[in-house]
Amino acid sequence: MRAISLLFHDVFLDDPAESGFVSAAADRYKLTVADFDAQLDGVAAARQEPPILAGAIEHRDHRIASAWITPFVITVDDGGESYYTTVAERLEQRGWRGHCFVTTDFVGERGFLSRSQIRELAGRGHVIGSHSASHPARFNTLPFHRIATEWARSRAALEDIIGQRVDVGSVPGGYYSSVVARAAGEAGIRVLFTSEPITRVGTSSGCELVGRFTIRRGDAHDLARRLVSASSGARLRAWASWNAKGLVRPLLGRSYTSIADWLMATGPGNRVSQP
Repeated sequence: MRAISLLFHDVFLDDPAESGFVSAAADRYKLTVADFDAQLDGVAAARQEPPILAGAIEHRDHRIASAWITPFVITVDDGGESYYTTVAERLEQRGWRGHCFVTTDFVGERGFLSRSQIRELAGRGHVIGSHSASHPARFNTLPFHRIATEWARSRAALEDIIGQRVDVGSVPGGYYSSVVARAAGEAGIRVLFTSEPITRVGTSSGCELVGRFTIRRGDAHDLARRLVSASSGARLRAWASWNAKGLVRPLLGRSYTSIADWLMATGPGNRVSQP
């Protein structure tokens, strides 16, 4: 099976600090409301059918998998409050639902979803999933028991909130490895979203692995449309960029984030004012 999964983060009206984590690194992934609307408009223009949800992926729905057009998926990471205040309404206006991945240690804190908001979103048909408990840095470098505990604690907290099984997760920071998948599988995760920009759905340690194409602040307003369109050009470029970064990150170490911030602020493709 294949799926084109789009990865968004927080959406803000005036200030990136309105929702989710507050840092220069987090801000690189936050979209203004106008930019988010433009991305969704592009997807709607390219696709007539709604996005699929994790259940169709987990059970490898052959009817969907055999369609002429690869199905698409909407995901939003971190558990910022903007999923409730902004994202959900805009998806529902189109008859769509998405996946809301929650970092559970921050539930109820300023800028993050509350328990009642999470419960309501689940009731409205959105998939609530784990984004780990504490969103550790470099998730895949942690000991196995710590990774498994992060998944298990997060799942338990979410199941307590929504009163139903939670078996979908996304890898914090995109730091995936086979150990991360094994820990997720042992903790009860059945569908695991990574940040690798690929469409093929794989399997590891009992988890269905789904790659995602990230939409960042400053990206062209028609990027999501091009990613979900039949042409694979935008997806190929995303895959090539991801692999190039994979080679550069170990060489630059901590300076990688500073350089990425500078490129975001000064690059010719920047269409959004920096805070």
